[in-house]
Amino acid sequence: MKTLLPTTTAGSLPKPSWLAQPETLWSPWKLQGGELIAGKQDALRLAVDDQRQAGIDILGDGEQTRQHFVTTFIEHLDGVDFEKRQTMRIRNRYDASVPTVVGAVSRPRSVFVDDARFLRAQTDQPIKWTLPGPITMIDTLYDAHYRSREKLAWEFARILNEEARELEAVGVDIIQFDEPAFNVFFDEANDWGIAALERAAEGLKAETAVHICYGYGIKANTDWKKTLGSEWRQYEETFPNLQKSTIDIISLECQNSRVPMDLIELVRGKKVMVGAIDVAIDTVETPEQVADTLRKALRFVDADKLYPATNCGMAPLSRDVAWGKLKALSAGAEIVRREILDDHC
Repeated sequence: MKTLLPTTTAGSLPKPSWLAQPETLWSPWKLQGGELIAGKQDALRLAVDDQRQAGIDILGDGEQTRQHFVTTFIEHLDGVDFEKRQTMRIRNRYDASVPTVVGAVSRPRSVFVDDARFLRAQTDQPIKWTLPGPITMIDTLYDAHYRSREKLAWEFARILNEEARELEAVGVDIIQFDEPAFNVFFDEANDWGIAALERAAEGLKAETAVHICYGYGIKANTDWKKTLGSEWRQYEETFPNLQKSTIDIISLECQNSRVPMDLIELVRGKKVMVGAIDVAIDTVETPEQVADTLRKALRFVDADKLYPATNCGMAPLSRDVAWGKLKALSAGAEIVRREILDDHC
């Protein structure tokens, strides 16, 4: 029987301290060569076990085999020089040293397929794999070749589709594209970004999702949120066109945010991953706090279309905090699940 309110994560989980520096984005690996390959697989196994023990229904890899949700994919592509770097403003809010596009981009071989196959072998539960979306990819690079954000985005959409089809072939049930840039570049998203996202998902039989958040719980993002006023209405800009798109699931940030819950109505008919865990604080939510967020969301989305999730990735958190938040997410979903079932008895 299909699980009601199936829980999942937005993507990343903290890495073990023996693999990378705890609570650090873009942390260098502590292992090399064969030890690094084995260490990544061990970390992936631990991430699966943590999720399973916490009661998470749709399992991910916790992004244990990648340093960063965007650049690890890009570093496997031809046409991008990681030695030739530029400092540029990304997400329109902070500066970062990024690699440079120096020629035509292409994918000489699959990037995550072996890792996804390994994840599939760990569990019979549904699995989800995350990929960066086209606009978020172009916003994490300096383009010295195409000189056109749109042209580069379409090239990435084609490459992402190649990867997604191979992920589907090894048993991935949900392929999620991460597009936090949709909350910043509204004109680009609506003019061609959603179309590029659809191109990335073209022809897939696996369910597709787009994750649009307000970023990791790092200072640059939390400072930006303080400037957004009493209501965060960024979703209002893109949700109407996403509702018309071929993407199956919309993932948004809710817990401890100032996003008006009624904005979910703008994607009526879609499945919705409701972020019910705040990844920007170390305080672990109570199951009742999670349940309250889900109850509010249920006013605007049918129960069979609601997926409780985390607001964003948990890579910058400690493993103990992340573990507690996973358990709270599962327990809160179970509270509401029982309420729904009791109402139908």
